[in-house]
Amino acid sequence: MQVHGRTPLNIQQATTPHGAVNLILERCKGCEFCVRLCPQDVLFLSKKTNSKGYHFPDIAIGKAEACVHCEFCTLVCPEFAIFTTALEAAS
Repeated sequence: MQVHGRTPLNIQQATTPHGAVNLILERCKGCEFCVRLCPQDVLFLSKKTNSKGYHFPDIAIGKAEACVHCEFCTLVCPEFAIFTTALEAAS
């Protein structure tokens, strides 16, 4: 990775964080903010509904590993229904 003609000194130590998406189904009101704003396109709007009748986000097939634990979904959710937890890096 080169930035403006320079290479960071610790480039070999840089790692990409990974996270797991967690959802509290009954809090979700199907606003889709998390789905539309996820930078890694990890989420999609499920055809299933919660007990209130709202479609909730789900993890796209094969995309669970793409979550980088940026916590953006947590920040944009008005109902505090979604959050990520950090996963330990594989050795």
